[in-house]
Amino acid sequence: MMGTANTMACIVEAMGLSLPNCATTGALGTEQEELSKETGKTIVSLVEKKITALNLITHKSINNACKVALSFGGSTNIILHMCALSHEIGGNLNHFDFDELSKSTPLLAKFKPSSDYNLSEFHEAGSVKVLMKKLSPLLDLSTLNVFGETLEQYLTKVESIEYQIIRELNDPISPEGGIAVLNGNLAPEGAVIKQSAVNINMRYHKGLAKVFESEEDLKEALMNDTIKEGEVLVIRYEGPKGGPGMRELSISAAILIGMGLGDSVAMITDGRYSGATRGPCIGHVCPEAYEGGPISIVQDEDEIEIDLENRQLNLLVPEEEVKKRLKTWKKPEIRNMKGYLNIYRKLVSSAKYGAYLD
Repeated sequence: MMGTANTMACIVEAMGLSLPNCATTGALGTEQEELSKETGKTIVSLVEKKITALNLITHKSINNACKVALSFGGSTNIILHMCALSHEIGGNLNHFDFDELSKSTPLLAKFKPSSDYNLSEFHEAGSVKVLMKKLSPLLDLSTLNVFGETLEQYLTKVESIEYQIIRELNDPISPEGGIAVLNGNLAPEGAVIKQSAVNINMRYHKGLAKVFESEEDLKEALMNDTIKEGEVLVIRYEGPKGGPGMRELSISAAILIGMGLGDSVAMITDGRYSGATRGPCIGHVCPEAYEGGPISIVQDEDEIEIDLENRQLNLLVPEEEVKKRLKTWKKPEIRNMKGYLNIYRKLVSSAKYGAYLD
């Protein structure tokens, strides 16, 4: 399936940092064995030529890789990883940039759990290299790969061998890429959703909030069967600082799907989700609850509006009431943390910038 690990493997290949087909070759078999040997030889060659990762990781190659991932409906976690990577090389990529990229990058493919196609079929259809060939008019072809070739030189040798799984640029599955970044009074600094995995009937939704202060509280409610169709589940204090660590609500999202509520109940959190999550699951809400973002003052029975078309996430409560609640909000007492998590909470950035350590 196209979870976070496989998405990132495709990104690494798209950036020119791994050999062709490395991202989607099956774990077992002679193809993987041969690829491993060739990778070893290539590493030795790169060392001899004094070519390092930073010769290949550039703002242009990051931008290309983001477009590729958006074109196949990749994991929302790529936003954290690529924003943090951009920061490491002096860039300032943030999640709103992904929305702009998504609006201009069509969806050419998508895979389990968002469609019936799996990664082995993607591999047989030519994988990342064929997708990049079809997407090439939107890519910067001057970037380099581990062979020392430009992307333009590399793609001239690639032949498109399949149509249905990887669509043409002029015949996409959707005119927009897989991820949308929402704004509005509930997420003034943005929130993230994998729009390619949302049922068309849930692209616009209004529902009453049911608030949970942690993932554990939500799991308990799910297992006790207290969730109703139409509700909007709000799970807070799971952001980078609030968690701390921005936990992944993948199990809760999977339980929701298993209960048959994936197309009638929405989830909103300042935490994140698995790359394989589907349905109206909105994460990365910024500012997070621990920093006093509006998600911290949502109450049970408040009405919430989700509008993917207009990129809106709104708390439908009078503005004066919102201001009143924010004024009286107090940061909750969170158990004393020791060691790394305590350091992390003090140093971590907003999810908007990739939750990097400063």
